[in-house]
Amino acid sequence: MRRRIPRTTQHRQAGGRAGSSLRRLTAAAALVLTAGLLSPLSTATAADEPAPVSDYCKGQCADILPPGANGSATLAEILANKLLGTQPAHADDQLGPYDALSSGYPSLTDDTLTNFFNDSSFGVPSDQVSSVTRPRDDVTITRDKKNGVPHIKGSTRYGTEFGAGFAAGQDRLWLIDLFRHIGRGELTSFAGGALANQGLEQEFWPQAPYTEDDLQKQVDYIKSSGGERGKQAMEDAQAYIDGLNAYRTKAKNGRYFPGEYVLTGKIDAITNIGEIQPFKVTDMIALASVVGGLFGNGGGGEVDAALSLLTAQEKYGVEKGTQVWESFRGRDDPEAVTTVHDGTSFPYGGKPANPRGQALPDKGSVTGEPLVYDRTGSAASAARSGTVAKDPVKAPARLEPLRGMYDDGVLPADMFRDSAARKGMSNALLVSGKHTASGHPVAVFGPQTGYFAPQLLMMQELQGPGISARGVSFAGVGMYIQLGRGQDYAWSATSAGQDITDTYAVSLCEPDGSTPTKASTSYVYRGTCTPMEKLERKNAWKPTVADSTAAGSYRMQVFRTKYGIVTHRATVDGKPVAYTSLRSTYRHEADSIIGFQMLNDPSYVTDAASFQKAAQHISYAFNWFYADARDIAYYNSGDNPVRAKDVDMSLPVKGEQAYEWQDFDPADNTAARTPPSQHPQSVDQDYYISWNNKQAKGFTAANFRLGAVHRANLLDDRVKKLTAEGGVTRASLTQAMEEAAVTDLRGEQVLPEILKVIRGKPVDDPQLAKVVQQLEAWRKAGAQRNQTSAGSKTYAHPDAVRIMDAWWPLLVEAEFRPGLGDDLYRALTGQLTVDEAPSAGHGPTGAHAGSAFQYGWWGYVDKDLRTVLGQPVRGALGDTYCGAGDLTACRDALLTTLAKAAAKPATEVYPGDDACKAGDQWCADSIIHRALGGITHRGVQWQNRPTYQQVVEFPAHR
Repeated sequence: MRRRIPRTTQHRQAGGRAGSSLRRLTAAAALVLTAGLLSPLSTATAADEPAPVSDYCKGQCADILPPGANGSATLAEILANKLLGTQPAHADDQLGPYDALSSGYPSLTDDTLTNFFNDSSFGVPSDQVSSVTRPRDDVTITRDKKNGVPHIKGSTRYGTEFGAGFAAGQDRLWLIDLFRHIGRGELTSFAGGALANQGLEQEFWPQAPYTEDDLQKQVDYIKSSGGERGKQAMEDAQAYIDGLNAYRTKAKNGRYFPGEYVLTGKIDAITNIGEIQPFKVTDMIALASVVGGLFGNGGGGEVDAALSLLTAQEKYGVEKGTQVWESFRGRDDPEAVTTVHDGTSFPYGGKPANPRGQALPDKGSVTGEPLVYDRTGSAASAARSGTVAKDPVKAPARLEPLRGMYDDGVLPADMFRDSAARKGMSNALLVSGKHTASGHPVAVFGPQTGYFAPQLLMMQELQGPGISARGVSFAGVGMYIQLGRGQDYAWSATSAGQDITDTYAVSLCEPDGSTPTKASTSYVYRGTCTPMEKLERKNAWKPTVADSTAAGSYRMQVFRTKYGIVTHRATVDGKPVAYTSLRSTYRHEADSIIGFQMLNDPSYVTDAASFQKAAQHISYAFNWFYADARDIAYYNSGDNPVRAKDVDMSLPVKGEQAYEWQDFDPADNTAARTPPSQHPQSVDQDYYISWNNKQAKGFTAANFRLGAVHRANLLDDRVKKLTAEGGVTRASLTQAMEEAAVTDLRGEQVLPEILKVIRGKPVDDPQLAKVVQQLEAWRKAGAQRNQTSAGSKTYAHPDAVRIMDAWWPLLVEAEFRPGLGDDLYRALTGQLTVDEAPSAGHGPTGAHAGSAFQYGWWGYVDKDLRTVLGQPVRGALGDTYCGAGDLTACRDALLTTLAKAAAKPATEVYPGDDACKAGDQWCADSIIHRALGGITHRGVQWQNRPTYQQVVEFPAHR
């Protein structure tokens, strides 16, 4: 047997991945850039070999993370990618297998899983060692030949974490630097003033505005309140930062740093003058706020919810309007698919019978809080015209191919807009050993974090004192594995999105006792007129090769109160108020580090119960899943605040002590939290599925999204069938996941009801009859959006897919707008988007995002049509809308819109973009990794699937 404890080999070059592809550069480019490719060898002395660890998965654990482990490129490598299409080593070698599963899954077996996934066994076989780097004498970073994944082994705890930081620098230095500046609200100053960059920082910074002192206090809080584990966590964080800084220094001095630093004007390629700013532990707090903001928040948006409620009441009257609004709100839809499906209830956040302290705004009084001030240069001109001025800088001819690569921003402007409501992702499928072929549990799970180049996640293995795990971590906060496997267990998570954010209406006042206005900057806190705290961020930029946006600047400003950040101003009963947003994890962005530390500690996690205890220490809203050789388990984490009696968490509440969270202390934003027993959880249910769906009966949805039809139904139906049949294998569970990943939710779950309405009478129009037949054939074939064979780039039923894409928004509007009226329809579609097809621009990467069918009106359509058909409906809508309840009128509306949709050509349905020609259906759906740096990758077949994914089946246990 090949041993997996790596032997010492020639030390891996600390920065070089140039390879033979760079030799194909033009002679002129190579002459100038050779200095940037130099890579010193480590000279550290050997340390004691770490003690070997046991791997109880015995070759039955696998994982994958496209596009590749290497997320760093020198300037020469970026040029080679642009001019020649070459890729740095291990930059895209996981993209092909990931893509291939969409065509290869029907014939999948356990033996062929490794054609589509990596073997995630611990260590590297001795004949598969590519390189070994020793950044210190107490740690090695071993990389395998196939994927270049760093396997970090330390003989000391400090050395292990130092190695993790060093490896993070090797693989994600530019990305980490980019995201620490996003976390600090400094993206434009760092990466350029593109409109998208301005929009992104203006969306994110008000959600987590901190001073440097605020960030340091969070570090100190973990040390003081987390006991020995908290102190150890911050020591580990410092070691990680030390390793990251060590690589930063070596890369800069050795001239093998990421080329983006040259292109954004940070470092001169010829003289090497310039600097990569040192990293600090407080940067990790800022980074954690970005990760939590994207994937771990929940709730908020109560002002907009209140406005939609008032609109419903205005149309229908207070009683009927409230009933209609609540039916669309769907707090606890009895038809919603749930992760805990054994009937166990976990009440949280339900509507009180007699709500207290509600603070609904007066009609027409709500205004958003201004954010941006003192615009100059291109920022000022853009505010006036909506377009940004360009001022291209002079640059060497060799850099012309890279000019303007950030002109459209490094990330979509709306990446953080409504992040808690719009960006929850990931899925999980677990089956108990009672229903598997081996008698051991099987799990297929992973986070769906979007598609970026390089990926936000970084794959690694960590082995050292008190740490034994392999998996992924978000780059820059990777001192522990956040999702992955231990010696005899594996774990993963999905975004939960439960309500941990509330809106308060604070009464405004003037310190001198004069009459307040909506513009007042003091508020009443526990009887005292208290000044708001003003937080500011001043950003300025100038054009670079990467971003030619002309020079400009602005100042962002928010007001902070004891009840959170001011988001709106209004009047309530004629008196001026400021609406504030208070998140339970604000000022606690990195507290979850203790839970992750536990998950990595083999002496702590020994079974399902200890896993659940570890998950209890994670404050962000996630659904956690666990599998070992004996059990599967689930636990919903999050700092769920204990609200005052009879407070409705879905709407704004008065900012008064009587309505505060129980035991609320604004100094560190602490309050009573719901006890672990009240969090949805389970051990050894027959199976679990999760795709950001409803957790359990009684657990209130945080927003308008968890209805009768959800993409989790695609998983639940398949896994329920597999479990009932028994004999589940890793391959069959993966097949269930992948079949759901290429299926159109509307076609499988809603189209049958639509066709029942249409087929109530013969379709007389021959053209329409043909269209209906096409839709029926597509549905019978599985309603898939998958190419006919690998590389064909053509769907088996392209017309049916095109018609559905064109029809759905027309259908929804024709079904609901006449009954709801323009104002209420607009308000409700503002709460929940109508559609989220693969070709639409949505998700954390914008268009070509992969993730689809998470948010839409499919549940509303399904309930309404079943009502019209006279079928049973639990939790029906507050009124009947299609055809005003008349089946014939409803059918006419469906057929009229179907005719319009069928007439739309592909060039209109799929208008094209920078990557796709108009009318190219497959390309419009395709996944394209959003380039955060200079390296780009080919588009691949659409899959609604986790970005990082594990397939595990442990045959043994400690």
